[in-house]
Amino acid sequence: MQSKIISRRDLDFLLYEWLNAEALTKRERYADHTRETFNAAMNTCEQIATELFAPHNKKNDQQEPHFDGETVHIIPEVKTALQAFCEAGLMAAGQDYDFGGMQLPVLIEKAGFAYFKGANVGTSSYPFLTIGNANTLLKCGTPEQIDTFVKPMMSGRFFGTMCLSEPQAGSSLSDIVTRAEPQADGTYRIKGNKMWISAGEHELSENIVHLVLAKIPDENGKLIPGVKGISLFIVPKKLVNADGSLGERNDVVLAGLNHKMGYRGTTNCLLNFGEGKFKPKGQAGAIGYLVGEPHKGLANMFHMMNEARIGVGLGAVMLGYTGYLHSLEYARERPQGRHPQAKDPAQPQIPIIAHTDVKRMLLAQKAYVEGGLALNLYCARLVDEERTGESEEASRHATLLLDILTPIAKSWPSQWCLEANSLAIQIHGGYGYTREYNVEQFYRDNRLNPIHEGTHGIQGLDLLGRKVTMQNGAAFKALGAEVHKTIVRAMEVPQLAAYAKSLGVALQRIEKVTQALYAVGDLNKTLANASAYLEAFGHTVVSWIWLEQALLAVDKSGHDADFYMGKLQACAYFFKWELPKVHTQLDLLESIDTTTLDMQDAWF
Repeated sequence: MQSKIISRRDLDFLLYEWLNAEALTKRERYADHTRETFNAAMNTCEQIATELFAPHNKKNDQQEPHFDGETVHIIPEVKTALQAFCEAGLMAAGQDYDFGGMQLPVLIEKAGFAYFKGANVGTSSYPFLTIGNANTLLKCGTPEQIDTFVKPMMSGRFFGTMCLSEPQAGSSLSDIVTRAEPQADGTYRIKGNKMWISAGEHELSENIVHLVLAKIPDENGKLIPGVKGISLFIVPKKLVNADGSLGERNDVVLAGLNHKMGYRGTTNCLLNFGEGKFKPKGQAGAIGYLVGEPHKGLANMFHMMNEARIGVGLGAVMLGYTGYLHSLEYARERPQGRHPQAKDPAQPQIPIIAHTDVKRMLLAQKAYVEGGLALNLYCARLVDEERTGESEEASRHATLLLDILTPIAKSWPSQWCLEANSLAIQIHGGYGYTREYNVEQFYRDNRLNPIHEGTHGIQGLDLLGRKVTMQNGAAFKALGAEVHKTIVRAMEVPQLAAYAKSLGVALQRIEKVTQALYAVGDLNKTLANASAYLEAFGHTVVSWIWLEQALLAVDKSGHDADFYMGKLQACAYFFKWELPKVHTQLDLLESIDTTTLDMQDAWF
């Protein structure tokens, strides 16, 4: 029976035919692995996701966590699924053997985790955040911090969070007011409030390791304005003794749960640090441990944020992907209507997949979700190249590509795979927006992703305001060089030459428009329509991703011919229906339109 989480055939195509995962086994870090071990890991992920995560997805949504004033209550299936995940070693799948890990390539690790995102995005958030937390401490923490907090997270004893936003400071982290008062013993006392903290309180693990952004006061007791004053701290729910056992409760208190339209299975919390309900070591204030250098907190936390941004994009892809597969199955099984020229009402109805408009909606979904999955797995492959590249130059090149693609990998799927979910509902007709069918939940869950880890607008500002100009445009040039290589190859293939030409035109226009936007000399005008720039840039990147896939699908025959024809048709759809959209956006950007910038509050 074909999975409705993800197409394994598509996954194999991306991993082995396009991204050449097997080549990674020639590198020292992955030398113990083969395609067989990769597939075994993927099979484990598919089995656990299918048997233990997917079955309670709807129940987790309908019976969301609740707080009785003392304890958060979560349906028991969540803990059962997470225990199986941890016992299979998946929390440490990409980590060193020294941490009980499998030393899987990031590419395989993320492909495996895609199953959990698609099966149950709410439950998968707990390991998702824990892995990101642990990876950050591995980069920035001390050996003692790694022993005390990372190793228990990798075994599944502790779970982790990231605590950035505050009630008055969401995207504007420079405005946070959580304080970190230094103590004589080298620790800090953390006092403040953190808002929108996913997985911030639960009983699913022995402990919760919060990574908290806070400001260390200056010698006058005042907080330093701006991001330069921000430091990063480990603040555990329970203190950890020298022998690794759990000590007293830290002064971290759940003030309440936020009730979201989606991701309902993930607790989303307002946390109070240092309110005095608990007094560790006899003193009010949550005990925190500085991570890295003082005042370098935002840079350190960006290790987790950038990983999370790509992870959010993968989650958006998978919600779109499972919605696509659900609507594809429905369209094949649901009889309704007849072709326009079939006038005899006595003739049997046809399945709705035979209707052109339904095929249009299915093809759009296929183009969005398979394009988005390819983009995110390409980013995972870049992380492997960054870490294990055969030369310093190769690693630097991968870093540049990853830098410029991160805002796209986060925001493009959050926009267009959400649109895939909308189309899945439309294909189901009246059934689509009822809670008896799964597709309405997929849409609600996915609607959070344009906000998660930096809104759509923030990603646009990051791309246009920072990434395309960084290092004198080095990342922009690196990406352009990769796209140009694909164009050159595709120009030699008659079936793809027209697509290659149109991609080249779009790329040249983006270069020209970028120059025009910066020639204005007014940053407010340059960035006024950054979201449109992000969308045009993203569609151009995904066009490139589709052309890469099409190059592998051309002239393929045999028992898999239908699979490759599907790839070519989705590529054709993207180039004929989607890529032309960028030119309207680029026209607007090139005109330095200030309609939205000039709008005044009083005019609304």
